[in-house]
Amino acid sequence: MAAPKESVVGPLVGAVVQGTNSSRFLVFNSKTAELLSHHQVQLTQEFPKEGWVEQDPKEILQSVYECIERTCEKLNEVNIDISNIKAIGVSNQRETTLIWDKLTGEPLYNAVAWLDLRTQSTVENLSKKIPGNNNFVKSKTGLPLSTYFSAVKLRWILDNVSEVQKAIEEDRALFGTMDSWLIWNLTGGVNEGVHCTDVTNASRTMLFNIHSLEWDKELCDFFEIPMSILPNVCSSSEIYGLMKAGSLEGVPISGCLGDQSAALVGQMCFQEGQAKNTYGTGCFLLCNTGRKCVFSEHGLLTTVAYKLGREKPAFYALEGSVAIAGAVIRWLKDNLGIIETSEEVEKLAEEAGTSYGCYFIPAFSGLYAPYWDPSARGIICGLTQFTNKSHIAFAALEAICFQTREIVDAMNRDCGIPLSHLQVDGKMTTNQILMQLQADILHIPVIKPSMPETTALGAAMAAGAAEGVGIWSLKPEDLSAVMMERVDPQIKATESEIRYSTWKKAVMKSMSWVTTQSPESSDSAIFSSLPLGFFIVSSMMILIGARYISGTAY
Repeated sequence: MAAPKESVVGPLVGAVVQGTNSSRFLVFNSKTAELLSHHQVQLTQEFPKEGWVEQDPKEILQSVYECIERTCEKLNEVNIDISNIKAIGVSNQRETTLIWDKLTGEPLYNAVAWLDLRTQSTVENLSKKIPGNNNFVKSKTGLPLSTYFSAVKLRWILDNVSEVQKAIEEDRALFGTMDSWLIWNLTGGVNEGVHCTDVTNASRTMLFNIHSLEWDKELCDFFEIPMSILPNVCSSSEIYGLMKAGSLEGVPISGCLGDQSAALVGQMCFQEGQAKNTYGTGCFLLCNTGRKCVFSEHGLLTTVAYKLGREKPAFYALEGSVAIAGAVIRWLKDNLGIIETSEEVEKLAEEAGTSYGCYFIPAFSGLYAPYWDPSARGIICGLTQFTNKSHIAFAALEAICFQTREIVDAMNRDCGIPLSHLQVDGKMTTNQILMQLQADILHIPVIKPSMPETTALGAAMAAGAAEGVGIWSLKPEDLSAVMMERVDPQIKATESEIRYSTWKKAVMKSMSWVTTQSPESSDSAIFSSLPLGFFIVSSMMILIGARYISGTAY
């Protein structure tokens, strides 16, 4: 006789979290915000040329299906009835750009990832077309013209992929960021799948007017993007469609947020002035500015934070974006081979206890906020004969914290009121050394939730709160209290400032490293014949400041 299903108080909500390195599906109790089960699938990235970063849309879609099914199996194994899952939210890596055939459902090109740099010359050519006294692109979108955002990636695809050009001519092409691709497929695909996005993802395309909350014809004309391929823009919390296959067939998909907006909601930063920093592949600091757009004078972005219902107002945020955070740990593992798992970096750094004057600028995709320099490249400097892999591991963790310091400083200058503490989330916050370094370098306390999956929680909250679902209350008095851990600074402010000023000096050395017509690319055939170790000194990672000092550490 089958065991009875376990009684779980309150309806359940699922959350798809589609990130750069993995896809996950998590299930929460809507009354307590307790995480009941989850499953994760790692993803591959493709690097066809230097600076190019692509992903297979079909692999990503399959990973999401697998995560959903495996999570449902795990719930069944502990006798939790999956029929209690009443809604699903979607959170996703932003800006990553896809085009697919609406008749066959097949991608017409790989997904061009947000980290991709191939559009640098596209950006340079487009910037010449913007009047110096009227930067209408930034005033309408809140974004600087950069390789980071979807419009320039889409422009490159239209210019270079004949199959896409043909599909547009024949009215077969659909454009979307990762949320659009997933929702279209999950709601039926070629069989009347819903082609939509939400305001947070739309605001990262550079085609969306963040004031009127709609696609902007002037922007589409500027980038020469046909508006017919764009998805319908919805709020972040409404029923978009129903799951059409699998164990959760018939369950509404009713929440959609770009990953950083989802983390802001999951951290419950609903009040003006509340901020959070997420440590993932990149590092993203968002500060809620309420119902008004605040434009930065210090290199930050203005973006839509969330719109939690069709008739609800949009809230905005200032954002500091760092391209490389967790990605530098993956680089140490996959490219240098000095660790076998990402978790080992904490042990290595602990062994060193210091970087011994070694500074790491991980500008693999240029520098984002506050510099916006796509020509910057990564450097490790301050090396001596004493430097070993433990010091480099420590310097890599420090790099994440120094980059965060830069965007926190910019945020403080823009807002006028310095942050008294930093709320953090993301997988990397389990690294105790990283969190202590962050508190030391900022010289303010770091506050982290005991449950770090705030991105998934935010997507689940938006889905459960949607009209027609109504199982998750977002009223302040109904929100579940979250257990927090506090990490206080342990070094003197003067020491923190000395280390930070040296970091800034190293950043200056990394900037303006390459031009569009970089000589390195023409020498690729020569470099391909060199031994692997040689690539420690390359256009992607220049080691400078090395000195031979016998038996002495500086």
